[in-house]
Amino acid sequence: MPAPMTIDLDAVAHTPLEDVQGLTIGCFLTSVGLVFLTHLGFLTGQTAGIALLIAYPMGWSFGVVFFLINLPFYVFAYLRLGLEFTLKSLFCVTAVSVLSDYLPLYIVFESLNPIIGTLVFGVTVGLGLLACFRHKGSLGGLGVLALVIQDRTGFKAGYVQLLVDVAIFAVAVFIFPASVVAYSLLGAVVLNGVIAFNHRRDRYVAT
Repeated sequence: MPAPMTIDLDAVAHTPLEDVQGLTIGCFLTSVGLVFLTHLGFLTGQTAGIALLIAYPMGWSFGVVFFLINLPFYVFAYLRLGLEFTLKSLFCVTAVSVLSDYLPLYIVFESLNPIIGTLVFGVTVGLGLLACFRHKGSLGGLGVLALVIQDRTGFKAGYVQLLVDVAIFAVAVFIFPASVVAYSLLGAVVLNGVIAFNHRRDRYVAT
């Protein structure tokens, strides 16, 4: 019986066009998920969660705060993961910052069940991040640190992010109602579960 055919994905490089479409789709999915989340008034973790913790009480634009918070992480990304990853991450952060502020003008909900909305958020943002990771990009911030830890130690990026999220939600308990934090934590578990189960560098690498 012949051995099963295997494909060396590491040997197949993405073209620039493939990278652009992959990163763009990832940013769009992420932004759509954030529309569901912000419409419900819920939170998320990571750098986006910190941005929401600042933007909600102050009445500021999430997109602007999210963009500014990510600026210091580009230096870390450049030193640890290189120029290509840093530039792609800058593109992704900028795209999500703009889309997350403008998509709500065109996506309007008459009603939205909080559980369904939270699940849609977790799945779409999880898939969006996977698309960015697949094409050597990210949404910057703490996600960069999570990728570095996974590459160095093998501890999954999704689990790293979930631990950070728990810390963010522990702070949120003192600012937001318990129900908001509970729904938000559900979204974080779904999101990071999607990443933890599906993002493996030994399974695929964008070259």
